[in-house]
Amino acid sequence: MEQALEGIKVLDLTRVLAGPYCTMILADMGAEVIKVEEPVKGDDSRHFGPYVNGESAYFMSINRNKKSMTLNLKHEEAKAQLFKLVAQVDVIVENFKPGTMEKLGLGYDVLKEINPRLIYAATSGFGHTGPYSKRPAYDGVVQAMGGIMSITGQKGGKPTRVGPSVGDIMAGMFTSIGILGALRYRDLHGVGQKVDVAMLDCQVAVLENAISRYFVTGISPEPEGNRHASIVPFEPFDTYDGEIMLAVGNDNIWKKFCEVIEKPEWVDHEHFKTNPLRSKNYNVLRPMIAETLKVKPTSQWQFIFDEHGIPNGPINNIEMVVTDPQVNHREMIVEIDHPVAERIKVPGVPVKMSLSQGAVWKAAPLLGADTASVLMEMNDLTEADVELLRQKGAI
Repeated sequence: MEQALEGIKVLDLTRVLAGPYCTMILADMGAEVIKVEEPVKGDDSRHFGPYVNGESAYFMSINRNKKSMTLNLKHEEAKAQLFKLVAQVDVIVENFKPGTMEKLGLGYDVLKEINPRLIYAATSGFGHTGPYSKRPAYDGVVQAMGGIMSITGQKGGKPTRVGPSVGDIMAGMFTSIGILGALRYRDLHGVGQKVDVAMLDCQVAVLENAISRYFVTGISPEPEGNRHASIVPFEPFDTYDGEIMLAVGNDNIWKKFCEVIEKPEWVDHEHFKTNPLRSKNYNVLRPMIAETLKVKPTSQWQFIFDEHGIPNGPINNIEMVVTDPQVNHREMIVEIDHPVAERIKVPGVPVKMSLSQGAVWKAAPLLGADTASVLMEMNDLTEADVELLRQKGAI
C-alpha cells in the first residue's frame, strides 16, 4: 500500500521529544526521515531510561521508521555535506533554541537560498519572535507558564503537571500539521516557507474552555479534580467494587441515564432537567448519583450503560490499556525487531487511512547506522570519502 507521505524527504535535526514526535508522525505516514545526530553522543534521549539491552526504550518509542546519520554541525566539512542534503530534501526540522541555527550558519535565510522549495520547521519553547524567544524551555516549564497546570489537580489542591509531556507532544503535533500545510502551499505555489511553532503557543491553543470561561467571568479557573467544569455528570463515581467514568454529555443522554439507574423522577426535576441546572445544583446532585451507583459492581454498570448508549469506561492502568481488546484490534500496540533490544513493543499509528495507511515498519536506528549509506547515495561520496570525514571528526 502506498503511504500518504511517500516520496517526501525530511532532514531531522531534532532531539529529545517535541521535534522527534513531529518527525515520527511524518515517518509513520511514509516520509523518509533522516535523523541527524551528534557524533558519539547522539540524541539526548538515547540516555533516558528505561533500557533494553542498553538501548533506551524512551528513544526507541519515538524514533521508529527513521534513519540515523551523524554530523558534527560545528565542522565545516560536515556543514558542506548538510548543504548538499538540504538541496535534495523537502523538509528540515529543528528544535534548537532560537538563534542556534543562525550561529552555525544554518538558519532559514541561508538554507532557503540553497533550496527555495524547502519547508523549514522550527519548534522551540517560545518561538522565534517575542520577548521570551531566546529562553530555553522544557515540557514542565511550558506546562507551568501555559496555564494547564493551574487547572489540573484535585479541587483546592496545588497546580499539577499533566502526566504525559503534553507541552512537547502538542508542539510536535502542531509542527507536523504546519509542515503538511506548508507542503500543500508549495504544491500550489511552488515555494517553501518557514514554520515557527512555540511550545507555549500550543499550550495556550489547547486550554479549551478555560480561556473562554476567564473572559466571560473575569475569574481564572482553578482545578476541579476529575469533574468537567461545565458538563454534569461528567466524572468518575465509586461503584460497589471500584470506579467508573461517566460522561453524560447532553440532556438526551441524561434522560436515558436516569431511566437505567431507575431514577425516572430526575429526568424532569426542576433542578436537574437541563445541563445548566445540573451544573448549578452540582453539590446536591453529585452525592445523589454517587449513592445510586454504589449498589452495583463496575462490570454490571458498564454492561447496563453500554446497552443503552451511555458513555462510560473503567479507569484503566497502563497494563490494562495495552491488553485492552479494542486497543489491540486497532493495532495500537505493535511489535518490531530491533538489532540490539530484539523484540520490542511500541504504540501504533492512531490515524487510520483507507487507501494510504501508515505503519510502524522499522525499529529506531542505532546511532549513525545510516551515515555512510546516506552520504554515498545522496551526496555521491565513496567509502573512502566517508572514512576520511570520520577521521576528520566531521561525522
